[in-house]
Amino acid sequence: MTRALVVIDLQKGLHSPEQPLFDLAGVLKGVNDRLAVYRDSGRPVIFIQHHDEGLPLYSAEWALMDELDVQKDDYLISKTHANSFYQTELAELLVRLCVDEIEFCGAQTEYCVDTTVRMAHGLGYRSFMKKGLHTTVDSELLSAEVIRQHHEVLWGDRFLTWI
Repeated sequence: MTRALVVIDLQKGLHSPEQPLFDLAGVLKGVNDRLAVYRDSGRPVIFIQHHDEGLPLYSAEWALMDELDVQKDDYLISKTHANSFYQTELAELLVRLCVDEIEFCGAQTEYCVDTTVRMAHGLGYRSFMKKGLHTTVDSELLSAEVIRQHHEVLWGDRFLTWI
């Protein structure tokens, strides 16, 4: 079995002083730790980048966060929908790399991370995550911390396995 690490939308334009991503420093440190594990074992790393009006393709906002340890051998996939599989080459890349297990991390918990985790489950992938390695911003109804906790309850033992 081959497992890939998929890092979803940790892009500069998703974080601002007015709308900060929850525990961003902790998430970035944890993601970089997971990147090191994957690189040490020779397993693939895939970065997903969303683009739309607020994150124009190739803009500063669209760029991955500077703190991420992105390397030239990593795979980069651009998307326009919350589902990282929708109209992208992600599924084909996973087949080409013989991946049947995926570890997820990234932003935003209730949008792109949740949608992609559920889609991967529906496609038959065994999915994994280290608790706390996803983030979001406060909504009008819930704090980012509560959103993150809520999704961890929903995902665990249904859509993914905790590492």
